[in-house]
Amino acid sequence: MMRQYELVERVAGYIENPNEALLNQAYVYAMQKHGEQKRASGDPYFSHPLEVAAILTDLHLDEETIAVALLHDTIEDTDATRREIDELFGEKIGHLVEGLTKLKRLDLVSAQAKQAENLRRLLLAISDDIRVLLVKLSDRLHNMRTLGAMRPDKCKRIATETMEIYAPLAGRIGMQDLRDELEELSFRYINPEAYEAVIGHLEELAEKNKSLTLEISQNLENKLAEAGIKARVSSRQKKPYSVFRKMESKGLNFEQLSDIYGFRIIVETVEDCYRALGFVHMEWAMVPGRFKDYVSVPKQNDYQSIHTTVVGPARQRVELQIRTEHMHGVAEYGIAAHTSYKDGEDPLLESSAYETLRKTIEQLAEGDNPEEFLEHTKLELFLDQVFCFTPKGRIIALPKGATPIDFAYAVHTDIGNSCIGCKLNGKIMPVITELQNGDEVDIIRSEKQSPPAAWESVVATGKARSSIRRASRQAVRKQYSTLGVRILERAFDRAGKTYNSELLELALPRLARESLEDVLTEVGRNEMRAENVIMAIYPDYQAAEGDKGDLSEAKSKDDVIPNRIPIRGINSDLPVQFSKDGGAVPGDNIVGILVPGEGITIYPSESKTLARFKDDGAHLIDVRWDVDENNQERFPARIRVLVDNKPGILALVAEVIAQNDGNIQNLSMKVLVDEFMEMEIDIDVWGLSHLTQIIKQLSVKSITTKVDRITE
Repeated sequence: MMRQYELVERVAGYIENPNEALLNQAYVYAMQKHGEQKRASGDPYFSHPLEVAAILTDLHLDEETIAVALLHDTIEDTDATRREIDELFGEKIGHLVEGLTKLKRLDLVSAQAKQAENLRRLLLAISDDIRVLLVKLSDRLHNMRTLGAMRPDKCKRIATETMEIYAPLAGRIGMQDLRDELEELSFRYINPEAYEAVIGHLEELAEKNKSLTLEISQNLENKLAEAGIKARVSSRQKKPYSVFRKMESKGLNFEQLSDIYGFRIIVETVEDCYRALGFVHMEWAMVPGRFKDYVSVPKQNDYQSIHTTVVGPARQRVELQIRTEHMHGVAEYGIAAHTSYKDGEDPLLESSAYETLRKTIEQLAEGDNPEEFLEHTKLELFLDQVFCFTPKGRIIALPKGATPIDFAYAVHTDIGNSCIGCKLNGKIMPVITELQNGDEVDIIRSEKQSPPAAWESVVATGKARSSIRRASRQAVRKQYSTLGVRILERAFDRAGKTYNSELLELALPRLARESLEDVLTEVGRNEMRAENVIMAIYPDYQAAEGDKGDLSEAKSKDDVIPNRIPIRGINSDLPVQFSKDGGAVPGDNIVGILVPGEGITIYPSESKTLARFKDDGAHLIDVRWDVDENNQERFPARIRVLVDNKPGILALVAEVIAQNDGNIQNLSMKVLVDEFMEMEIDIDVWGLSHLTQIIKQLSVKSITTKVDRITE
């Protein structure tokens, strides 16, 4: 176990005149508080915070962060208090320790909401000070290194959590070495058989290619020196989990992988990066499609490097990364490469990785419930990216697999909500097209648009998914609110009163509701009776027996009621759907049935289905068609056709419907006897006259015995 003076010496190795008093005080305090506590391995518990502090010294973190590492478990696991730590070490250190303490043990298998809420607390603490994350990642790394002392089921649970949350977080702030180690340690427990197989192959390959990798490194270094470019070349082997992930995602076996080994060319200046690239491409043939320039367009986690693949010595495909020493430091240590906290300056202001992470956390914090938050967090943390451009040249970074819908929401929520189409590189394309690096995306908008709920299943970013859910809920709520107004207007009229929203606002306390929209929505959903609203405004009002709605009230065509609710179709401002047992079309005498939470379902008044709603708590709504001649919406109907059972009969029936501008949505057939077949066809039509025309045209065909409409 590291001694007190050894810790101070480690910090003094990279900080001139470190705050020894702070380090000594934190060391002694934590050691005394943890006292005789033991870890699952049997080691003294204090060895854990000490090792976490050691990891952070390797990253050259400041004295405050090292002190927080020593103290990070004291509030959670000892009798230490936040007040005591504030008094001894200052409020800043107390705040950081508390930020870590609030994160309880997480569980991906159960208590998902609790897990998400605790993760939210951690991320919010991170947005305030990135050092919370650096300590937490170091804490998790040491726990993973010593995980073998736990039960197998607990090992797998913690490893899964690490793989899904903490390794991506490390990647998000550019700490690739730490991410690689977390993934490798997690892989070992999540899929031990695959881990052992991959490790075995890599060790075998390393022995086999030892001389070849050395030869390529020396060859590259010598040739660059001849060209006047001072460079340091090193080889690297792909990490076990990266190998496994590529094999799994691309369906390859180990022998088919061509990039197990890569080479890094470390040069002095940015100019040297491009000189080295030019020399390499002149010396060896470049592999098409394998070039990426992250120097001119850095990743969101500050990573910079030029990637290329060439056909090198011995006709081997050689993957190269070209970068400066500074870029290499950022690539290995990420945000920690910026962190020194000296002289009151905050080098994190230089880090776009931290700024991007903070913005991501702000978006995630808008999640409507803990489960959605957890889902969106996992979506946002992975960094396989594509870089696209707005028409004005702004770069938008998105995860691989993102669509123009994701792009629109990344620019602004309002642009996503109003998106109706897109142009990719000047051509109109579907909004579900997968974006590629370098695409220029021009979003086509309409202020009348509301995002379809189906978009949620095709987007790749948490922000888009969350925004679509929220917009869909708001659109549905608005529909029910509009319906609530219509129902109340009609109910007030029948009661001899005038509906007035201002009076209703004053009556909200009597209804125990916070807003006018809450009342209107509940009335629209049939969760609050209109009569109760009237009585809240007019306490002396007594509802007449006939005011409660009765299915027996279905009116005839000639029974005109001025306050009937107008129905235009499913794309209106009301929550409307049509009967699944035959539909309804303009020209039909119709009845609306309002079922709580389901909106209005429209039936022809002669539908036999209406009888079953009498005792189901459904509510009759007086409705009428409000469709003009220029209507561009079709409506559903169902017909039954009895035809001769002959070859090609389906094609003949479909041809008649198509010739008469009908649109077949669904069809079922059954043979009644050898000579006859019965078809049930769901078709979309413009109205009753259009439907009648199709029935008439089918009826006159010699193959047809009978055609009628189904209104069950």
